[in-house]
Amino acid sequence: MSAKKDSRKAWDAFWDGSDASASGCLPDAWRGIDRVQTSIWHQLARTLPRRARVLDLGTGDGRVMARLLEARSDLKPVGIDQARSLPTPPKGAKVRTEVLMRDLPFPDDTFAAVTSQFGFEYGDIEPAAAEVQRVVQPGGDVAMITHREDSPILAHNIARREQILWVIEEARLPEIAKRSLQLRQVGMAVMPPEIAKAPEEGARRFGPQSAAWEIAEAIRRTLHFGRNDPPARTAMVIDQIVAQANNELGRISSLEMAARASGTGEKLSAVLEQAGLELQASEPLRDGNAEQPFATLLRLTKPE
Repeated sequence: MSAKKDSRKAWDAFWDGSDASASGCLPDAWRGIDRVQTSIWHQLARTLPRRARVLDLGTGDGRVMARLLEARSDLKPVGIDQARSLPTPPKGAKVRTEVLMRDLPFPDDTFAAVTSQFGFEYGDIEPAAAEVQRVVQPGGDVAMITHREDSPILAHNIARREQILWVIEEARLPEIAKRSLQLRQVGMAVMPPEIAKAPEEGARRFGPQSAAWEIAEAIRRTLHFGRNDPPARTAMVIDQIVAQANNELGRISSLEMAARASGTGEKLSAVLEQAGLELQASEPLRDGNAEQPFATLLRLTKPE
């Protein structure tokens, strides 16, 4: 399966709720990021014409549309995403699933504004830029919050990838756990010492709340609390844990590709300008905690 198909499968699982791993791309401690993003979308909303139609690219859970509507309930946002299933959009917004940014199903000059929050850079950016230029109205706004290849978000997720791979490939905990289930079939229900010690080892190596601790502890608990269950049922739970871990690896890989495609925003702005949009501003965004910017805000317009 190709990297893009792996990525799509991983994000489908994330948005449709079948993937219970909730770490996502943002560390939970960075609440300042959401405050900065919310402020940007509120400000944009206040500048738009009455009842303006807004297109949100890679809309995901519709949070950009929700922020726009918080500031201006008269706006008409539409979100598109390549995922097959998405959460219910905020009241007043619409979503269209399985839509690629390179092939937008809208007439020319439809939208007063096009937005994206960590979305545009995941697509095929050159044809997607041409589509953005096509569907935005002359004089319309394009506002994008984009990943950066030097951001703490990417660094956080690359660290999580190392932790997940330690559990699955280096320590081989799922393999050891499933092998122990074979012994249960002959009456030997023993917790493998590698599994018993793994959470503590994961916490020692990577931190007490790391993915290494989290997944190792999930496998340990699965064996412990499933000791009286049929081995096949316990094996199925372990397979689910591995599937969730692999989905997160897929999302991290797609995040890394998106961040590399963006650079620090200059790569995306160059592509958008080449498509015929005019760059108005490129601003690094900080959350007030980390010294390094977590994203770049690009503001562009379509010439009248």
